[in-house]
Amino acid sequence: MAMIEVNGVPVKDPAVFEWGLQDVSSSDAGRTEDTLMHKNRIAQKRKIKLAWNNPTPEETAAILQAFNAEYFYVTYPDALSGQRERREFYAGDRSAPMRNWATRYKRYTQVAFDIIER
Repeated sequence: MAMIEVNGVPVKDPAVFEWGLQDVSSSDAGRTEDTLMHKNRIAQKRKIKLAWNNPTPEETAAILQAFNAEYFYVTYPDALSGQRERREFYAGDRSAPMRNWATRYKRYTQVAFDIIER
């Protein structure tokens, strides 16, 4: 079983999978005159850092195409629930710096980006 699936399609297992949880605060959050901080959390959203090391051009294209839609569903292991979950995400800025582009050895250093829960 693949670690992650995008819209039900398995994706090559990433070298980096860093789960995170972000709090979303209301617009009236902040410090009051009594110097107390009021967070006023209205939601929590997952943020997952993903990276694949030394992918071929074909692997790079497949990874980037899998996450190219504006929004997509990802099935992944969730650290908070301890279960595999399916949630809707969007991708942050994506990068794929080149490592080597010799005639017979074409590789990227890494494909990396964050996905953020919608």
